[in-house]
Amino acid sequence: MMSWHPQYRSSKFRHVYGKPASKEKCYDCVPITCSVHDNHFCAVNPRFIAVVTECAGGGAFLVIPICQTGKLDPHYPRVCGHKGNVLDIKWSPFDDFVIASCSEDATVKIWDIPRHLLTRNITSARKELLGHARRVGLIEWHPTASNILFSTGYDYKIMIWNLDTKEPVIQNPVKTISCHKDVILSMSFNTDGSLLATACRDRKIRLIDPRSGAVLQEASCKSHRVNKVLFLGNMKKLLSTGTSRWNSRQIALWEQGDLSVPLVEEDLDGSSGLLFPFYDSDTRMLYVVSKGDGNIRYYEISSEKPHLNYLMEYRSHLPQKGIGIMPKRGLDVSACEIFRFYKLIPGKSLIEPVSMIVPRRSELYQEDIYPLTAGAQPALSAQEWLNGINKGPVLVSLKPGSEILNSLPQFPKKEPSLRSTESNWYQDRTERMAMKEIQKQSGIQEKRGQKKVEERLQEDRQMRLSNGFDLFECPPPKTENELLQMFYRQQEEIRRLRELVSQRDIQIKQLELEIKNIRMDSGRY
Repeated sequence: MMSWHPQYRSSKFRHVYGKPASKEKCYDCVPITCSVHDNHFCAVNPRFIAVVTECAGGGAFLVIPICQTGKLDPHYPRVCGHKGNVLDIKWSPFDDFVIASCSEDATVKIWDIPRHLLTRNITSARKELLGHARRVGLIEWHPTASNILFSTGYDYKIMIWNLDTKEPVIQNPVKTISCHKDVILSMSFNTDGSLLATACRDRKIRLIDPRSGAVLQEASCKSHRVNKVLFLGNMKKLLSTGTSRWNSRQIALWEQGDLSVPLVEEDLDGSSGLLFPFYDSDTRMLYVVSKGDGNIRYYEISSEKPHLNYLMEYRSHLPQKGIGIMPKRGLDVSACEIFRFYKLIPGKSLIEPVSMIVPRRSELYQEDIYPLTAGAQPALSAQEWLNGINKGPVLVSLKPGSEILNSLPQFPKKEPSLRSTESNWYQDRTERMAMKEIQKQSGIQEKRGQKKVEERLQEDRQMRLSNGFDLFECPPPKTENELLQMFYRQQEEIRRLRELVSQRDIQIKQLELEIKNIRMDSGRY
């Protein structure tokens, strides 16, 4: 008897669906650029959304706080320091208040965005990078090293910039890669930034060592004219979008170790709009966004054949000109959101967020769809990476209450002031004597109090437990009665903690008095 095998494969992401934001949560009256350049024109982080706009006499872009939805003021301030149209913008992955932009004026600029609301136009950049001979079309930040920026222009060169300097104008990049013979259409890094993949207008995919500039592999397939290329995380694979020899839109999957022949080629449709690929290495999902229509196709990548598994398609009648994506640390995990797009719809001057959601009944944190993900802390300094060190991203958990690394820069701690060695030695000696005396007196009390502390912790644990749930981990209340019970428990907990703090303050004052008395006694002798 023959066994029957189902035609579908089991996957937790089979039923992922796209949910557009309501009108109140969209960004309306946004003057989106009319440029025909093939770029995203939008950059998003958990604090801001930046979008390229029109500006008379130069190039500009808007920086809007992520929570400032609704209609935009027509006189809203802009970032306008370029002399030509802005072609690409990218937020720093490690500082939510730093953004890079490139322009037709052949410059790259680094901007500091103030932490308060913008009240006037920003015209002066923190740094200006001068090195390209023609307009600069693409920029990319290094994924794990801080202050390393890649730029490429219509002079067919890739330039690597070290921003970890004090000079406001940098004229010489640390490295220039000159292996391309035509315009570079796309750049992508692997997970640790040790490899760079490029797609060029000469229809070739190149795998490059970014430090040496050496071309490790080169792919040229007659049946696939490449436009965009993308590393697929740690899967040792690349994905490219482009057109077939019959001018139908196509995606192709490549083995990183052998770019001679693609593993998979899949024709999508006969439309002419560009395809932007996005990959989520946490869920192994691939999103293909179409420029010129409103559709978003999504797939699941697997290491076994057929490698590319079609899941579903989000359809919309509103065509997008550009697209932005929210980093993982900015998603709403309580709604099981695994990806979020920001669609630029110039016909309606609208930016529409679209959330990709895994349908789950439980309101608890779903650990199986939120593994550890890249945080906002760099793994390397710029100089360490230039010296040849490779490191993967610093991973963090998205679970509410866990330590999420902020992207704010770390402020250096103040060094202690220097004092004379004699007074320093005398004070240290007296403090050591005082501490020994206090430890002798309090040693017996600590032994007696240890049991009391353990008993108190056990009581606290029992107080926090209600119906088998921990107060700090139990699900949110669903009825008014449950809400009142939760409120009274929290009030009781706050009262108990206040009493504990007041007791600690009394103990601290007693110890300070004892130290003062011992110092006075030692000073007499």
